[in-house]
Amino acid sequence: MSSDAAGPLFAARLRMTALALLLVAPLLAGCEEKKAAQAPPPAPAVGVASAAIKGVAQAYNFVGRIKAVNTVQLRARVEGFLEKVLFREGDDVQTGQLLYQIEKDQLQAQVDQAKANVAAAEATELNAQLQYNRSLELVKNQNIPQATVDQNRANLDSAKATVLQTQAVLSQAQVNLSYTDIKSPIDGRIGLTAYTAGNLVNPASGVLATIVSQDPIYVVFPVSERQLEEIREARRQENGSLTKIEILVRLPSGKEYQHPGVWNYTDPQVDQTTDTLVMRATLPNPERQLTDGEFVTVIVKERKEQPRLVVPQVALQVDQAGYYVMVVGPDNKVEQRRVATGATQDTDIVVESGIKEGDKVIVDGVQKVRPGQTVQIAGQVATAPGAIPTTGVRS
Repeated sequence: MSSDAAGPLFAARLRMTALALLLVAPLLAGCEEKKAAQAPPPAPAVGVASAAIKGVAQAYNFVGRIKAVNTVQLRARVEGFLEKVLFREGDDVQTGQLLYQIEKDQLQAQVDQAKANVAAAEATELNAQLQYNRSLELVKNQNIPQATVDQNRANLDSAKATVLQTQAVLSQAQVNLSYTDIKSPIDGRIGLTAYTAGNLVNPASGVLATIVSQDPIYVVFPVSERQLEEIREARRQENGSLTKIEILVRLPSGKEYQHPGVWNYTDPQVDQTTDTLVMRATLPNPERQLTDGEFVTVIVKERKEQPRLVVPQVALQVDQAGYYVMVVGPDNKVEQRRVATGATQDTDIVVESGIKEGDKVIVDGVQKVRPGQTVQIAGQVATAPGAIPTTGVRS
């Protein structure tokens, strides 16, 4: 074949090859898309944590109110002008400290008059005694009739009764005089005074000032019957003994009060309107941090940690049926486990039933998996057993 004929033939072959490639390319692309559509998606990656045994102190939270152990309202018991106010409002006062002084002149005069009446009555009694004694001697010789003796005896008894009567009046006058000095009956902090010096006060004047004790102080809080039974059940040990508990208080600022309290009273009657019992604990208050009437959070907590099964709180899910966790089984398949929860502590929560130690619960990616689905574990959160600080709260 000549070179002139070979050139056009080669060019025709090239065009045919290119055309064939153009026709085959879409077919190859379709095959690849079909293969890609038929390939299963990769298993989702999740993060897990192992359920572990840790030391946890069971605790329950309640809303409580601080209450002074003693509250005293000072009142005037006699009438008179207020001469002195001997304290500064808001000061701490001591038992027996003089706080108010009411004018004494009128009541002192009544005491002096009563003393004079007692002296006169005693003189009359003495004279009656002498008259009776003489009549006893005279009647022996029949110098006077027996009727005179009897009359003298009656005069003596009457004189003695008058002495007793005047002494009672004197005692009352002395008591009234003592009421002009109003003293503190307790140690505590005194509030505002309702009257200043120069004002007339009497028993109808109402409260002059109020004193509230400071240290120790009470915290009272309502507990439902169900919660009380839970606390008792949680305290019960296998040997029949009860674990010791302490009362902690969290201030409105969120800071925990540094002095624990002692549980010392449970109301013997249930409030039928709220179905709760009032419980009370005594707290030290040396720094005067707690104030009468203040709202606080009360934490009823075991003193000693107990070993309990815990998982991270992020693993806990909830629906209408209750709480559950998603667990990755040995075959990497997801299982849904219904659980009963207990106390929470920091980022962990106690699980009382539903899973066992070592189960791998999903803590990351739980929203993209479903029961029965195969997953791959991308990472595991360390949950090595260890002590948990005992400030947990009831879930």
